[in-house]
Amino acid sequence: MPSSGPYMRQLLLLRHAKSSWDDPQLSDHARPINMRGKHAASAMAAEIKRLGLTPELILVSSARRTLQTLAALDPWAMPPRIEPMDALYLAPKGDLLDALRHIPASTRCVLLVGHNPGLHELALMLAGAHAATTDKHVQRLAGGYPSGALSEFSVAVPWRELGETGARLTRFLVPSDLTEVAV
Repeated sequence: MPSSGPYMRQLLLLRHAKSSWDDPQLSDHARPINMRGKHAASAMAAEIKRLGLTPELILVSSARRTLQTLAALDPWAMPPRIEPMDALYLAPKGDLLDALRHIPASTRCVLLVGHNPGLHELALMLAGAHAATTDKHVQRLAGGYPSGALSEFSVAVPWRELGETGARLTRFLVPSDLTEVAV
């Protein structure tokens, strides 16, 4: 797969920060992030900025916890277009992939903020099962996709062709990797 060229794109997959289960009256969709999640989201926001990751488009589940996770990432150096989507709430990998395949071809960097298990399954599919035996990032990814985790992919195909080939995992970060939240 080429490492640059006219089709090189960047895909960021972020699982929502740790959510609260304190109010049993709330629906799952309405659950907020908890204090630990706020702290982890803030640390991940600082790391995203340090790495210079600047999405042009953000697709985000309409759930409260994903929207709050996204809010913790503000402000952006270049404000992205943000699309909250009901269809991303607890979406399986196929629905997530379909949303990505409908991204305009001119978009270079996309952040998708969502939920497990769909997000983890999508990341594993994009990373490729064959890479799990040789790539340290893929090995870590295969072990789980905890709350607040971020995966970064280089995408060498147009969005409409995204699938089991055409993407390469370049980074996998979990909140505990960051000194601000490491315990």
